[in-house]
Amino acid sequence: MSRGRVLISLTFGAMLAGCSAMSTTDNTSAPVVKAPATSPAPPVTPPRPPAQPPEPSTSGAWQPLLKKAEQSAARGDYEQALALLERAQRIAPTAGAIYLQQAQVHRARGDMAQARSTAERGLLYCDSSQQCDALRGLSR
Repeated sequence: MSRGRVLISLTFGAMLAGCSAMSTTDNTSAPVVKAPATSPAPPVTPPRPPAQPPEPSTSGAWQPLLKKAEQSAARGDYEQALALLERAQRIAPTAGAIYLQQAQVHRARGDMAQARSTAERGLLYCDSSQQCDALRGLSR
């Protein structure tokens, strides 16, 4: 064989040997890198929900409407008075004073059936014995 062929054969053999060495399966695992020992982290506390804003007080919002309704009823404008009282009732649906005044306006209009019905409903929410007595009187 000529020197060129021997050199080519040896080079080819070395290449095959190099490729076969790379394709062999190695059963050894890669080294595991461990994190340095640190102190354990403190327990995580869940975040608190944001504070709810306080509910606005409705105690003073409906009382001016009652006064305006009383003035409207005194002028004979019963529709305006009832509209103001309905608005007050949406603000404070459990205020017995509103039911009493509504029943009084219905009676002044001559609608006794509606006055009785409103007074009966108002008995569920009356705030004082005087208010309850007035509503009982209108419910009869």
